[in-house]
Amino acid sequence: MDTKLLLEQLTRRAFDYFWHEAHPDTGFVKDRAHNHEPDEFVVSSIAASGFALAVLPIAVRRGWVEKAQAVKRAEQTLESHLQLSHQRGWLYHFIHWETGERQWNCEVSSIDTGLLVMGALIAAEGLDTPALRKQAQSLYERVDFTWMLTDGGARPAEKTLSMGWKPETGFLASRWDHYSEHMFLYLLAMGSPTYPIPSECWEAWQRPLLRYQHHAILFGGPLFLHQMSHVFIDFRGKRDRLGYNYWIASRNATLAQRAFCIEMACRYKTYSEDVWGLTASDGPDGYRAYGAPGDIEHDGTVAPTAAITSLIFTPEESLKALRAIYERYHPKLWGRYGFGNAFNVERDWWDREVIGIDLGMMALAIGNYETRLIWELSARFPAIQRGLKAAGFRAVSEDERRAPIRRV
Repeated sequence: MDTKLLLEQLTRRAFDYFWHEAHPDTGFVKDRAHNHEPDEFVVSSIAASGFALAVLPIAVRRGWVEKAQAVKRAEQTLESHLQLSHQRGWLYHFIHWETGERQWNCEVSSIDTGLLVMGALIAAEGLDTPALRKQAQSLYERVDFTWMLTDGGARPAEKTLSMGWKPETGFLASRWDHYSEHMFLYLLAMGSPTYPIPSECWEAWQRPLLRYQHHAILFGGPLFLHQMSHVFIDFRGKRDRLGYNYWIASRNATLAQRAFCIEMACRYKTYSEDVWGLTASDGPDGYRAYGAPGDIEHDGTVAPTAAITSLIFTPEESLKALRAIYERYHPKLWGRYGFGNAFNVERDWWDREVIGIDLGMMALAIGNYETRLIWELSARFPAIQRGLKAAGFRAVSEDERRAPIRRV
């Protein structure tokens, strides 16, 4: 299978996941599914449903589904989420895919509600019907960002968003206070037409600058931290008012992690020059936040979607990884939804399941790499335009392969 066809297959199979693993009556999408046979999983994540909405314009453009079918699915999914119990517009992270009831005593999640909102806005912009636009705006405009910022008013001077809230214990102690996957959430919050947060919140979170070999990076850790905001919003050729170029930061993080895996290849059979990709994923001993350098957690487990999603930063290295993983391991990894979530050669462990948000990030990244569709759709959002302006983003002309992460 040549590279172009392989990318097509990966995107199509990711779309198949979101289309077939949604409950027929609600549109709620399973958090994960078996990659080779039917399963009895019943837990949906609102983030997976957000990615399911976001991939619909890609599927329509490629002719995998008729626009009328996509609109019907999007309307059903949004209406079901609008009917869920919520806290000032914020939704529970995990719900039952049929009833919508809270699962696993989970939190009302700020980042996952944000992912659902981004997916809704992209579906509405891409499918372009009045009903969808109204539903997406209703979902977005009811989200009270100031409530999540100030812990319901208890911390009026706070400038970083909370990660969530539980009815039993209140606001979570953890906050979005250092560089992570949250940039899109802050842009939505600052651009909100109903509950905007102050523009100085953009400066409030920390940006720890690290170095690995010759790569300067922000924070390090799992690759999804460096990918999630970028699959929705095109940060190329832009710097914020602090002087940061976050596309360069994510490119460097990808290259640094690849270099780390190459350095560790003498100790772990999975890693090589062309087989790398550490992110939050399944592993032989359960789900773990794999990552390196900086915040290091690894045991030789690689997630194929991690390297592939970075093709928007490192196309040459990511496509080589895609080909190497497919050619060496597809008999053990390939299934109805593409690659299994992760694998570990040394442990002879091959994941039989896939995870929705990882497939979603990969599908959007491939879509942007090939056509820039999601970037073009999100660039039209007035809210994102307001958010980028509030953060002081400006266009710059520079060689991003050589430029520093920050220019003061």
